[in-house]
Order: sequence, then structure tokens, then C-alpha cells
Amino acid sequence: MSPFFRFLEQQKDITRVLKAFHNGALQMISAILDDTALVGRLREAKFDLVLTDPAFPAGVLLANFLHLPMVYNIRWINAGDAHMQIAPSPPSYVPMYNSLFHDQMNFLQRSENFIRYLFSLLQERYIIVPIYSELLQRHFPPGTDLLSMQLSADIWLLRVDFVFEFPRPTMPNVVYMGGFQCQPAQALPAELEEFMQSSGEHGVIIMSLGAAVSALPTAITEAIATAFAGIPQKVLWRYHGERPSTLGSNTLLLEWFPQNDLLGHPKTRVFVSHGGTNGVYEAIYHGVPILALPLLFDQFDNVLRLQVRGAARVLQVATLTSEEFLEALKDVLENPLYRSSIRKLSELHRDQPLSPLDSATFWIEYVIRHKGAAHLRSEGNNLPWYSYHSIDVLVFLLTFTVIALLTSVYVCKLLCCRKSIKKRKVE
Repeated sequence: MSPFFRFLEQQKDITRVLKAFHNGALQMISAILDDTALVGRLREAKFDLVLTDPAFPAGVLLANFLHLPMVYNIRWINAGDAHMQIAPSPPSYVPMYNSLFHDQMNFLQRSENFIRYLFSLLQERYIIVPIYSELLQRHFPPGTDLLSMQLSADIWLLRVDFVFEFPRPTMPNVVYMGGFQCQPAQALPAELEEFMQSSGEHGVIIMSLGAAVSALPTAITEAIATAFAGIPQKVLWRYHGERPSTLGSNTLLLEWFPQNDLLGHPKTRVFVSHGGTNGVYEAIYHGVPILALPLLFDQFDNVLRLQVRGAARVLQVATLTSEEFLEALKDVLENPLYRSSIRKLSELHRDQPLSPLDSATFWIEYVIRHKGAAHLRSEGNNLPWYSYHSIDVLVFLLTFTVIALLTSVYVCKLLCCRKSIKKRKVE
């Protein structure tokens, strides 16, 4: 199948998932707004603001219904990246969600990225928005639309940091708090500390594929276990499922461990990760290079950004072999460029006037103190698309220019004709 048809199939699957997700959200918010007793209690509680993620629009609808200030804790929105919704995002250099492009695209990549951009707009306007139209008619004034509600948030707290994300335009009411959950490593439990120290000069490999994936296929886990058994380092593997038969004595399987504290331990050498946002920022914060095995959602985009910056190596799980995994792991362990690159990102990430969490806290309290932050919202959000992109101005100027040129040509022809008539009369 060609890449274009694979893309169409992908969009078909995404559309089906979006429909199911938003129909579920509709049922929830309908139950809340239709319950007059519950709405009455919410009004009497006199909340200061609503902190919500607009990818699940129930919070957006409730905040607007109760006329409360609204702050977003956000990474994605509806059909794509939240930046696309609030800030200018030219698809010529701002890669779309799940495109696997970076900010230096060739012509074909820019073409595909633009098509992805159009698809996201169409999905939002013609798939997502109509799902809530009947609810809006019942509970909100005429003319109210979901997109305008989403853009009415006072502050957008984006879980992004530009040491990781590609540079792009922004807006005054966008606050960046990528890595807000990161913190200095705490002391480990005694048994874990003993395991870390037992690694000697070789150190420890930390492996975690997050909470969303309970287990990999048996063939893949066996391949990874075989590779781990062939290195001198100790391995801590967050693992669910049957114990791999090829597991070496240097590997400890645990269903949970304090990931942030382990990544901050001086014995940690490499983080084998699926590329989830939290884990990526913790690795950046502590300066630990990543061997990435992306599985779902934004993980592919996350690890691409680290790979472009020289801080990670990426493998494809579907075709992974023990030999390939072992070679990549040794490369990340032994090539100093990975560690120097991630440490540089760590230095940049930490060098901020306020920590991401303190910055987010300040702006939440700012909205509470001032009962909103409407003065930070751009008027561009209220313009129709043709005005936003000055299409109407360009059409007017083009029309004016064409009329002026045609008029000039007509006048010139008229003058030439008159001159020709006078000349014939003289002759």
C-alpha cells in the first residue's frame, strides 16, 4: 500500500476513534447539564476557575455554562496539536501530529504535512463539532459554537518545552510547563539502592514502557531479555506478564518502580523507553540518554525530536531482533554524543527563571486574582479564516489592480483612437 493510501486508512481509523470518544464525552456532559439540582450546587459552590483539558470538551462546556474563568492543562486538542488551535502554525515548518516530520521538510513532506493539516481542520469542523450541536442548542444562547468556546480559555498551560519541541509562533496567553512533574531524585528504598550499587562501574539500564502497555509480544520480550543478558550492566525492567525464559541474572523485573528517582541516580546509564511525554521530560531533566521503542500516539513524534537532537536512538518494535536491540543499546552506552546531547538539553531545560510548576502555579493564581485574563487573548481568534489570512484584502487589492489596469488600457485605446481619427481628418 502506498504511503498516501496508508495515510487515508489512518485518518479513517482516527475519525472512528474520535467519534466514539466524543459521543462518550457528550453523554457525560449532557448528564451534568440536564441535572438541574447538580448545576445548582455547582453554582452555589462559587468556584474560582475550571482547570481542564479541552481534548475532553466536557470541562470546556461546563466552564462556559457556569461563566467561570478557564485554564487549560494541555498537550493535544481534538484532532491534533493544541498549538494549531491557539497560535499561528504554518504547515510549511510546523509538523503535524503523528507526521514523523521535523521542522526542516522538503517539498513532498510539506505537501503531505499540508494535507494532514487540512484533514485535521475537516475532522474538527465536520466530525467533532456537529456531535455537540444539539446540546449547545438546548443549553446555550443561539449562535454558540464549540470552537469559540475552546478559544475562550484565559491561559493555555502547554506541557511543552522548546529544548524539546521545535520552535514555532506563540501567543501571550500560552504558558509552557514541559517537565513540570520533574524533581530532584529522592533516596531509593534500601533494596533498590543495594541493586544500583551492586552494578559497580558498569551502571544500570532502566527500562519502562509506561502504564498503557501491559506486555509486549512474547517474541519481542524474549529478544530484549536475551540482549540484556549479554551486557555487563545491571537492568531494572518495569514488567508485567510471564517471566522471559532468556532472562539473565543481571536483570530485575518489577511491576513498579520510582522512575524519576532512578533516572536521577548516578548509576543510571541509559533509559529504554516507549517515548511517553512524562518519561521523556524526566530523562531530559536528569540527563539520561534514551533508547526508544515507540508504541502509540505521540510517542513517535516525541522520540523523533530527541533523535534529531542527538539524544536518543529509535528502534521499531514490530521488527525488533535481539541482535538489533543489543547493537543499539551498546551504541547508546558507548557513544558519548548521546550523553553529551541529553546533558546539554538538561542544562537548557533547568536554566529558567521559574520552574515549570512554579510558572504554571503563578498563572493559575493570576487568573483567580483577576477573574480571567481576557486581555491576553488575541483578536485573531474571532476573525473568520478569510479575514485572518487577509484573503478578503488580497481579493480587494487584486480586483482594484485589475480594474485599474483595464481602465488604463481602455483609456489608452480611447486616446489612440481619437488621435488616429484626428490624423485622418487632417490628411
